[in-house]
Amino acid sequence: MNILPLKGIHHVSAITANAQENLHFYTEILGMRLVKKTVNQDDTSVYHLFYADERGNPGTDLTFFEIPHAGTTYEGTNSISMTSLRVATDQALDYWVERLEQFDVKHEGISEESGRKTLAFRDFEGQRLQFVSDEHNEGVAGGKPWDKSSVPAEKGVVGLGPVRLTVSRPDVTARILVDVMGFREVRSYEEKGITPAIRVFETGEGGTGAEIHLLERNDLQRERPGRGSVHHVAFRVENQDELNKWVEHISASGLPNSGFVERYYFRSLYFREANGILFELATDGPGFEGDEPFETLGENLALPPYLENQREKIEATIKPLDTKKA
Repeated sequence: MNILPLKGIHHVSAITANAQENLHFYTEILGMRLVKKTVNQDDTSVYHLFYADERGNPGTDLTFFEIPHAGTTYEGTNSISMTSLRVATDQALDYWVERLEQFDVKHEGISEESGRKTLAFRDFEGQRLQFVSDEHNEGVAGGKPWDKSSVPAEKGVVGLGPVRLTVSRPDVTARILVDVMGFREVRSYEEKGITPAIRVFETGEGGTGAEIHLLERNDLQRERPGRGSVHHVAFRVENQDELNKWVEHISASGLPNSGFVERYYFRSLYFREANGILFELATDGPGFEGDEPFETLGENLALPPYLENQREKIEATIKPLDTKKA
């Protein structure tokens, strides 16, 4: 079966216990655009918020499931332990140092990771994040920051960068990445205080928006997720026809999976790799403008057609978000 390679990172979905503060942090402080305010399709009593570039182009979405009573995250192995946000230049990182300090956001200063300038920081719930410079990127192109953002466009987030997986058995994860998902292992790098070296895998055109960084930690307990943890990482599939091929391929590989899932804004397939990390394959389209015009993306509660008949009940249950307080 001829399957096109995965195109890169599609989105990362994380957990927040406070949708209002989450909205403030990612729109007002980080300057990302709220491109879709909808509900968790598996639990319509809580929000699913999508932050991205100007129109939520594939590869730019950082999304959050609101779980109001989510407990503390106890960090450990077998987890998605770092999400990167791409910015256009090294110089943009200097801007972000000043901005994070302006808003009392803890950061670790500018450093270098695998030949790129980075700036690690955490959000108000301890979400592990870093800015990564695209200055020397030759792979998957980034998106376009929203021109109405609180951050100047030339300094803004242009998409998702490398995602780090921390696992106890790296070889089994590597085998799934390479033998099943078609990634290429391209290099490794050392990080201060961490051994062994972190392994880098890429797919599609490669570059900042198409990498998984694999870190071995078998000296830690398994992570106990809560607020500030990552739920899953998704990878880009060209279209629904290709996704159907992936459903067949993943099943033939012996990996238990969800089969085809309709998410309206994209179509998906879910499965867990050998260390228990949840992967999603998601189509590039249809996108976020099927139920809202570009100009007003994210301003109203959007529901896919199959939930529209529940709108009255959902709106009566879900806590309103004050976008003016964001």
